[in-house]
Amino acid sequence: MPTITRRLVAALVLATSLAATTPTLAAPPNFVVAWAASAQGPYPVGNPTAQPELRFAFADPAKGATDQSFRLIVRPDIWGTQARIRLSNAFGTKPVTFDAVHVGLQQSGSAVLPGTNRPITFGNKTTITIPPGASAVSDPVALPFVHDPNDKMLTGRRLAVSFHVNGESGPMTWHAKALTTSYIAPPGSGAHTAETTEQAFPYSSTSWYFLDAVDMSAPPTTHAIVAFGDSITDGTASTINGDDRWPDVFARRVHALYGNKVSVVNAGIGGGMVIGPNDYQANPFAGGPAATQRLDRDVLTLPGVKAVIWLEGINDFGNANATPADVENGVRDIVKRLKAAGIRVYMATLTSSLNSTNANYGATVNNEKRQEYNKFIRTAGIFDGVIDFDAVTLDPKTGELKAEYQPNSSTGGPGDKLHPNRAGYMAMGTSIDPKMILAH
Repeated sequence: MPTITRRLVAALVLATSLAATTPTLAAPPNFVVAWAASAQGPYPVGNPTAQPELRFAFADPAKGATDQSFRLIVRPDIWGTQARIRLSNAFGTKPVTFDAVHVGLQQSGSAVLPGTNRPITFGNKTTITIPPGASAVSDPVALPFVHDPNDKMLTGRRLAVSFHVNGESGPMTWHAKALTTSYIAPPGSGAHTAETTEQAFPYSSTSWYFLDAVDMSAPPTTHAIVAFGDSITDGTASTINGDDRWPDVFARRVHALYGNKVSVVNAGIGGGMVIGPNDYQANPFAGGPAATQRLDRDVLTLPGVKAVIWLEGINDFGNANATPADVENGVRDIVKRLKAAGIRVYMATLTSSLNSTNANYGATVNNEKRQEYNKFIRTAGIFDGVIDFDAVTLDPKTGELKAEYQPNSSTGGPGDKLHPNRAGYMAMGTSIDPKMILAH
């Protein structure tokens, strides 16, 4: 064999050997949003439900959290072998430093299942300082207890996200209406996030603080649906810790059909409006920023979103006295922005607030505005589909919510004839055809 040929054969053998022994770098994981809670304002501006007295946890809202730990309880709609979180200082006035961040599987109350609590980093550092108006996404963290993301035993399980505020936070960015119990350590008590026992977290809250998204690793074919709206999407009058808002009901039906391939997350804010208020930063409003202002943060920047189910407008009429035409123009603008991003839009009709005991929502003039707006939704032809929540909740004899949907499921009592209860949300979530939304 000629020398040149022998050298060529040897080179080919060496190349083949190297190719066989050199490990292939794994592609970075694909992430899809698995849980969300829209940042709505500085604590205590908002509309929490069944909130305990918090003066022992936060003595001065202007100072916010002071050298204390949080253990927030959230329920991911899908699971993955890796997770990452987003912390927000959207409505803060000073930089906030977080450290000792952990995620683990909730055992019960504020206790974490031993062996599952994992530290989280940001840019490979255990400390992150977030400037006012900004947010930060963590590095991925492996979840050793997720052996198979499709394991049905993970369904409904909750994640405990723990972090320590190092120093004084100033005004805290929060989501008021969690309808889920989370836990807080006393001010000045230091970092207790690595602990799995409950003793360090004596105070409870039905709100979420600083945390506004959790992502899970998922196959590229997995995508998310965002429920976008106001208090009726946020779940006012549903049960505490019951996960029975209409998006929850819809999500369970989606998973029954499609398993872990679709994530449904909730971007509702109690009191939210489509087009108001105009000066939120200067004068924080309990309903948070207008939908037109929060769309990027609460929908467009969440990974994997392919569709939005949108229910909003009643607060524009009942609280801000807007005209249907004004609200419709805001809707058209948002629909254009969503479709430009390749996101499908399914619009829901407004449920009745006629004769509501809640401020002026029950006035006949507002019901007339609602009916005009619902006609626009049904006939505009700009949506990928229409979901008729009004049809499934209306008592045609009275023009009000059906009587059985009125009693309040979270705090008791007769209800306000504005917010459906657990039974009403079940009817709403059951009325949505998953195949209509997921056929694409």
